[in-house]
Amino acid sequence: MGKQAACLAVLGTGSDVGKSIVTTALCRIFVNRGLRVAPFKAQNMSNNSGVTAEGAEMGRAQIVQAEAARIAPHCDMNPVLLKPVSDVGAQVVLNGAAWIDASARSYTDKKEFLFAESRAALDRLREKYDLIILEGAGSCAEVNLMAHDIVNLRMAAYADAPVVLVADIDRGGVFAQIVGTLACLSPEEQERIRGFVINRFRGDLTLFQPGIDWIRERTGKQVFGVLPWFKHFHIEAEDAVVIEGPKLARRTSPDTDRPAIGVIRLPHISNFTDFDPLAQLPDCRLLYLEQPQPLDQLQAVILPGSKATAADLKWLGDTGWRDHLLRYTDGGGHLLGICGGYQMLGTWVHDPDGIEGPAGSIRGLGLLPVETVLKAPKTTTLTAFTWEGIAGCGYEIHMGQSTCPDRRSLLCIQERNGSPCNDTDGCIRADQRVMGTYMHGFFDTPDITRRWLQGIGLGRVKVDQLHGPAARDRAYDQLAEHAATHLDIGAITRLLPPELQTRLQS
Repeated sequence: MGKQAACLAVLGTGSDVGKSIVTTALCRIFVNRGLRVAPFKAQNMSNNSGVTAEGAEMGRAQIVQAEAARIAPHCDMNPVLLKPVSDVGAQVVLNGAAWIDASARSYTDKKEFLFAESRAALDRLREKYDLIILEGAGSCAEVNLMAHDIVNLRMAAYADAPVVLVADIDRGGVFAQIVGTLACLSPEEQERIRGFVINRFRGDLTLFQPGIDWIRERTGKQVFGVLPWFKHFHIEAEDAVVIEGPKLARRTSPDTDRPAIGVIRLPHISNFTDFDPLAQLPDCRLLYLEQPQPLDQLQAVILPGSKATAADLKWLGDTGWRDHLLRYTDGGGHLLGICGGYQMLGTWVHDPDGIEGPAGSIRGLGLLPVETVLKAPKTTTLTAFTWEGIAGCGYEIHMGQSTCPDRRSLLCIQERNGSPCNDTDGCIRADQRVMGTYMHGFFDTPDITRRWLQGIGLGRVKVDQLHGPAARDRAYDQLAEHAATHLDIGAITRLLPPELQTRLQS
């Protein structure tokens, strides 16, 4: 084996404290300074996933980080992906392919095997790059889970990676987060943590200086910097926690001068970042809606992807959402379904083998002449398509197939995973007010977004050419500038081996 890449780990005091953001920033900063950089997260739990050029599935957070590092994403960057289907169970995606459905307890029994698989993936990455930025998961000090840890301090120890610990001041208790985390760790684990990044600060940074001094004195470790909250650019979020606290669509909204598009916040929502390009449009609002409500104030409604289509379809009926959606479309509203949402728009969803739960069938919304059968194998493709002659690119991740009558298909498929094909996808109702597709990333192409907006009566809404992937790339540069302004990148660089420090200083 040749010389292995150096590793640096970004761990957290809890979930959603900013580990992904800091990792993304460091990927762009160090690649801009001439290093070959790759991200790595041994185990990710998220229903927000994407597809590589090889047709492998991985977490979108590591795809974002690979984009920030200006490299193609590869499933070695996220060898274990857990996609929750219930409070106690998840589909396990291993090395890019669906492997098993496991309960939390049965998954724990497989941890040593998965740790070995994750180590092998990291070793493969270390042969190709100069620096690997490891991201942890949740808190690195969950004492009941640490014996079976494969993603936090145990992986950092395997990689001999110094650790930067991220804490979130916005949620309160930042001093207890930091000191409490260290108190839960062994002396060896404490020593591996070299310093801290404090994230999501609001206000005058100079007023926090006594807090920084206290942390240094109490822990004997560095504070690498304090990252202020940012709003002037947007980075895709990893966890659906960012769309919690959904809104009501009211006439009395202060934004009533701007038209609104609603996304139903399904219990098992997946790939919510499909709608980030819409959320960034300055001339309309994107609302995530959980509480059942009349929808007549909305220009369009979207049913998003779901990791549990049948369960979420039942939820629509049990909560009253089904009636609201049917009244909305009967009144002339525009409705779009993506992936699981597309399946829900059809007549039936059949699960004969119990792929998502108990075997059986459930009646759909009946808004499209589509019938779906959930079955293996799982489709995971990067897909090139056209819609009304407009070319776009997206990706497909779904269990099952949907049949649509001839001449009702929405998209023409040109290529899947690099192989040319002549296929169709999706379905559109005769009045063109209800449509569905399996295509994630549908709104990444500016001209596709313009055409959809035009179809729902929002042709006047401006869509910048800096949209989708181009907008994301610009945001990575803005994030890197923001981080470099507020973090001591020199001190973080000194955590790396001398030969890399020399290269970065030359």
